[in-house]
Amino acid sequence: MPQLIAGNWKMHCLAEQAVALAQGIAAGAHGLAAELLVCPTALHVAAVARALHGSAVAVGGQDCHQSRQGAHTGDIAAPMLRDAGAGWVILGHSERRQNHGETDELVREKTLAAVEAGLIPIVCVGETGDQRAGGQETEVVGWQIAGSLPKPFAGVIAYEPVWAIGTGKTATEEDVATMHAFIREELQRQFGNAGQTVRILYGGSVKAANAASLLAIPNVGGALVGGASLDPTEFLTIARAAQAG
Repeated sequence: MPQLIAGNWKMHCLAEQAVALAQGIAAGAHGLAAELLVCPTALHVAAVARALHGSAVAVGGQDCHQSRQGAHTGDIAAPMLRDAGAGWVILGHSERRQNHGETDELVREKTLAAVEAGLIPIVCVGETGDQRAGGQETEVVGWQIAGSLPKPFAGVIAYEPVWAIGTGKTATEEDVATMHAFIREELQRQFGNAGQTVRILYGGSVKAANAASLLAIPNVGGALVGGASLDPTEFLTIARAAQAG
């Protein structure tokens, strides 16, 4: 299975900038072994999907509501993302868990809604700096996997140590190898044989300079890229590192 390089654009870009960024990435995406995905803000999913139509780059959202429709002011339903041209959605990102109080149970409900709507969910897990300092990283991530993933699970996991997101800090190769091996074991324990094939992305200050070494680690099935995904050259360099791996 090819590695997946997913760009989380977070709350960046106006419409014209988002389209230009998407086109810049698509222009260099041909011939890459990795799968490419970009996730703009929900407001720009449709425009980016139109710009990328027929290209090698897929489009996703950054969140969805757990209900198909209803009186939920300001929220986006999974079928709406699908209707706008998205095929994927990021769920349970640490910024959502921290800033919006999202629980594992809520992430699980959103994951079910995404799958029902035909979206592929990328469910994020990861420990804080304090939790790692206390030796709780595997316990925390294990509980997040158990609570956030429905059974069966048809999607992708993204391991993002919270202390490495947007900080410039990156987990060591040993840290990444240990956590990804643990996550693989947990997936197999909780889902049996199906857990062997779930892709596990690494996220947390992934950039061109460290992509090759991170993507070569066993059980790393790709990368969830933040800031570096806002630069087409940087993002494509990361994608080429995945091809080399």
